[in-house]
Amino acid sequence: MDKIAVLVPCYNESKTVKKVVEDFRRALPEAVVYVYDNNSTDGTAALALEAGAVVRHEYQQGKGNVIRRMFREIEAEVYIMVDGDDTYPAEAAPEMVRKVVEEQADMVVGDRLSSTYYTENKRPFHNFGNSFVKNCINRFFDTNIQDIMTGYRAFSYQFVKTFPVLSRGFEIETEMSIHAADKHMQVDHVVIEYRDRPEGSVSKLNTFSDGLKVLSRILSLYKNYKPLAFFSLLSGILAALSVVFLIPILVEYWQTGLVPRFPTLIVCGFVLIAALQSLFAGLVLQSMEQKNKQDFEMRLIQAKESFERIRAEEKKETIE
Repeated sequence: MDKIAVLVPCYNESKTVKKVVEDFRRALPEAVVYVYDNNSTDGTAALALEAGAVVRHEYQQGKGNVIRRMFREIEAEVYIMVDGDDTYPAEAAPEMVRKVVEEQADMVVGDRLSSTYYTENKRPFHNFGNSFVKNCINRFFDTNIQDIMTGYRAFSYQFVKTFPVLSRGFEIETEMSIHAADKHMQVDHVVIEYRDRPEGSVSKLNTFSDGLKVLSRILSLYKNYKPLAFFSLLSGILAALSVVFLIPILVEYWQTGLVPRFPTLIVCGFVLIAALQSLFAGLVLQSMEQKNKQDFEMRLIQAKESFERIRAEEKKETIE
């Protein structure tokens, strides 16, 4: 088991990957830097190897797929995840590690938005998107994470080994934040100085298509993690629509004793039934989600026991 593992997912980052590896080896001499190449065609893997990284490959395209592979394969006491685009300072890594080791944080967020992100980032829609996503998640999940979509984070062993990676692309950071908030994990922050990509380095993130994926992922996770709130809202909307169209029919019936719009009445009845079904679905799924949270706590205990067992075996081997 490594003491510290630096995880660098890369796709065509030949302009910056060598500097990123060298910076983190200098900032964290005791760490092992892992670069997972995601089908790069510009020699990224060779440059990372030359800089002293352990290079591995993930052939399913997408950042989420790379993170899934990393989390499965690497055993470490502390994990640092960072992009290979040289936008995050390695100098902040020791403090992030300290918060995991000494303050028992499950996830430490490298907070760009509280420092230089809005001035350094040259893509205005990215600025709006980051703020919008942050406000949505903090409101929906009653948390206070300062930077939801940052690619610079530190994790404990328990977080990494119990986090179910479902996203395939850039939605992965949003998924991590929501998972930590929903499971009441300890999230700390380190304010970092963000710098924009150097000249010649091109972002793989598409503002609109990836932004829509992130918003879709937030809605999906809200449904999964907060089913009662989601389906109650849906039930309320359906019930309101039904009542709006039903009131004129009832008023006319009370005044004349006639119901001239039977199709509308029938549709309103079915919509009301759908509203009730949605409410009961939310109640059932909320009970299932509560059971999932209980099971997750047991998985955390198992991960902790696994961590202690591995460390004990390593100590035994060292003594022998």
